[in-house]
Amino acid sequence: MVNSTHISYFILGAYFETGGFKYLFFLIVMCLYVCIIGANVLLIVVICVNRSLHEPMYLFLCSLFVNELYGSTGLFPFLLLQILSDIHTVSAPLCFLQIVCIYSYASIQFCNLAVMSYDRYLAICFPLQYNTYMTSKKASFLIAVSWLYPFITIWIMVSLTLSLQLCGNTINEVYCDNFSIVKLACSDTTVNNVYGLIATFFLIMFPVSLTFISYMRILRVCFSGSKQTRQKAVSTCTPHLASLLNFSFGGFFQILQSRFDMSSVPNMLRILLSLYFLTCQPLFTPVLYGLKMSKIRSICKRVLCGEV
Repeated sequence: MVNSTHISYFILGAYFETGGFKYLFFLIVMCLYVCIIGANVLLIVVICVNRSLHEPMYLFLCSLFVNELYGSTGLFPFLLLQILSDIHTVSAPLCFLQIVCIYSYASIQFCNLAVMSYDRYLAICFPLQYNTYMTSKKASFLIAVSWLYPFITIWIMVSLTLSLQLCGNTINEVYCDNFSIVKLACSDTTVNNVYGLIATFFLIMFPVSLTFISYMRILRVCFSGSKQTRQKAVSTCTPHLASLLNFSFGGFFQILQSRFDMSSVPNMLRILLSLYFLTCQPLFTPVLYGLKMSKIRSICKRVLCGEV
């Protein structure tokens, strides 16, 4: 038995020999990363430089786009290096740093979406009192909590993993995963498993539940309101719900894959699904909001055409 601090590297066992296709895969992933960076940076700049967008709803969107950049940076440079490399290893400190980055990205995403659903609930159900309930100070506080709370929770989780004694260093993933490392432990992992379940509930299930409660109340108001109210609800809530469902699909599959035996699933399909919420969501979100929200769409057109 060796302590995890004595392990200098981990082996990523999910990679397979691609031969000459690795350069094609590298080019595809690189193009995807460039598109993600460009789309999210464009919308962040649009929101920051236009005073008409300095409203709580757009501040929450800006937080969402920043988180997409953060999560992408935690995966794509690492993934690009691994595609070109013949030896798929990662140093232990970098592995744990990637766990913190990816796990906190996913948790912040769910918290951001919950906060945004609450904001839409206030705007649609209490339109006259909205500016009183959702001030800039309150919006900033909610954004800060959405970032700090996941970071603290994830750091505790990783600290518990660092204290384990490990019997191996091979992870059957294409990136570092906390539970995959916990499964390598020779020592008792009861505390890790219990804390992992509690953290999953408060970082994922709780925000998702709050999101759906907010939308249930929005729907109730829409059915009893005017046609204008229903149109406003549909135009502002559709991107949020689509983003939540898309991200939840990828995130929950990864949780199931790490917790249960998925050997019956083809390896290539398992890899693609494990990467789905980390690769498609950062591009899906800015495209969805950029196309759906007319105010952002019109300003983006002006910026791209050189009018601003």
